[in-house]
Amino acid sequence: MSDPSVVLVTGASSGNGRAIATLLSQRGYRVFGTSRRPAETEASPGFDLLELDVCSDDSVRDCVAGVLERAGRLDVLVNNAGYELAGALEETSLDEARAQFETNFFGIVRMVKAALPAMRRQRSGRIVDISSLAGLAPTPFMGMYSASKFAVEGFTATLRVEVQPFGIHVSQVEVGFLNTAMKSHRQRTTERIAEYDARRGRALKSIAELEERGPGAELVARAVRRIVGSRRPRLRYLVGRQARTVALLQQFLPERLFEQGLKRSFGLEA
Repeated sequence: MSDPSVVLVTGASSGNGRAIATLLSQRGYRVFGTSRRPAETEASPGFDLLELDVCSDDSVRDCVAGVLERAGRLDVLVNNAGYELAGALEETSLDEARAQFETNFFGIVRMVKAALPAMRRQRSGRIVDISSLAGLAPTPFMGMYSASKFAVEGFTATLRVEVQPFGIHVSQVEVGFLNTAMKSHRQRTTERIAEYDARRGRALKSIAELEERGPGAELVARAVRRIVGSRRPRLRYLVGRQARTVALLQQFLPERLFEQGLKRSFGLEA
């Protein structure tokens, strides 16, 4: 029998990343997950947990080199690490904006640049970027998070075209509102402008309610499993009823009607 494919999943200490790493290990893949603080993370059944800070060039380089040294190859990279920043765009400092992009966007860029040389040598590979419904449509009072995911969308679509000649397939999973640990780790902007208080409160309350009713991380894990196992994976995989509905409405509704529906969804009609 051939050796199992080697998978590296960033942000695997909880939520989507842990679910992805667990499912793929159960399906026979050799999986390496990552965490910024693996020593403080609950034991991971079925996969190794490595230390990684996607904001550090040295950490990314060392992590990918460690996987290649231990496994001899890297077949699948799942870019899942990220966090959400809540607050009005006017309330968001430049330092907070840079930090959001440093993790959610440039973290992916670093991982891809570190992994591609090995994949090109192999003439094969899969890269899966975990995006969001926020990368398809604006998410009021989570605008900088939304902007970082819009950047991921453009990066992933372009990368897919550039690396196809090397046998490398690139996909992105566009996730709707989920009931995962990520909702309790959401960060808030330091500045609070009083004029935004009422609308910000209603929007974030609506988001929390949508998350509470949303599916769990296993839905994302199953989508990644389909991508990894597909001979010719698509670029986009919409996960969750909300993501599919919003993508459809955005495609067919006039801009004004779509915006009205968006406001209604987040309690911003007034």
